[in-house]
Amino acid sequence: MALLNWLTGKNKSLSSMNRQELRRQELLLDKECSQLLKRIEKIGAEKQTLFDRGAGEKMPELRRMLAQQFEVKTSEQLMISRQLNIRSKETMTVTRLRLLRENAERAKAHGSKLGLVSEKDLIRLGKLIETDAITTEMYQKRLDEILSLGAEVDEGAAGLSEAGRQVMDIWEKMDTGLIADKTEAFDEADRRVREQQSAPAEG
Repeated sequence: MALLNWLTGKNKSLSSMNRQELRRQELLLDKECSQLLKRIEKIGAEKQTLFDRGAGEKMPELRRMLAQQFEVKTSEQLMISRQLNIRSKETMTVTRLRLLRENAERAKAHGSKLGLVSEKDLIRLGKLIETDAITTEMYQKRLDEILSLGAEVDEGAAGLSEAGRQVMDIWEKMDTGLIADKTEAFDEADRRVREQQSAPAEG
């Protein structure tokens, strides 16, 4: 499913796909991201079980074995997280291209070239996708630059908007114990997101 495979394989290239085809790819990537996330969560639960067992175990030999298993699970979790990072960036790319296609169809009558993305640009994006050091946030900025979207693209299509960051902030407060009640946390997150969505757009 990697972007470079689309460019070098026998499948139809992303730049030549219409918006319906891009939407199908988008759904496939969303499904794969969900599956990877579930695997990460499952491994996290397994690690917690191993850790709890080790905390209650007094035999050094068994503790060493549990520690090794914990380390292996962590390595597996990191590998899957890397895959998720790649798939997230690919999803972001396909979503952006679909939006370009939709905008291009609306602007076609005016002779706009919006939506015409070259194979060279996609190859550049493919290299960024495969680079672990490029986070999804960094990639989003580069993607917008390459596709010349800037503020025209809805932030909700990919990456985190300010509303999303507010939800993250609530979770972090729960992690540190600043907010202990789950209902209170949910209500606060819901309030903040509603405020962000109802706020007038700048510019």
